[in-house]
Amino acid sequence: MPLTLDMTVPLPAMCAAVEGLVLVNLAILDELQGAPIPPPRLYESAVRYRRPGKRTWHTIADLYDLLEGDCKDLVGAACAEYRYYDGEYATPIVYLTSRAHRYHAVLRRGDGSIEDPSRIMRAREARFRSRAEVVIK
Repeated sequence: MPLTLDMTVPLPAMCAAVEGLVLVNLAILDELQGAPIPPPRLYESAVRYRRPGKRTWHTIADLYDLLEGDCKDLVGAACAEYRYYDGEYATPIVYLTSRAHRYHAVLRRGDGSIEDPSRIMRAREARFRSRAEVVIK
């Protein structure tokens, strides 16, 4: 039975909330270990970025069921994968954007570099769309 939480999280606590999602995702990855068909890594999957709509948070299992997620969902999955598969301690970062006063989530890799899974997924989708247009023409 899924657990549903409804709470207001101020910006200073958003990184901790996304870290909680990372920990849930780590537990899910641990449960999936030894599965007959392991799930692909996020960047190799059919999961697509979607703009935030409802304030629903999706675990890595949800992402693979829905095939879409927003920035915090993607960051939660990517951080968990880096830790689980690569032993790299990636951490979530959440900040308030200047555009429409929205939150955006990215991650800090173990080497200190910043990675934006939403941007990576959008760029990948654009490449697939352009390839499909060439095939159709």
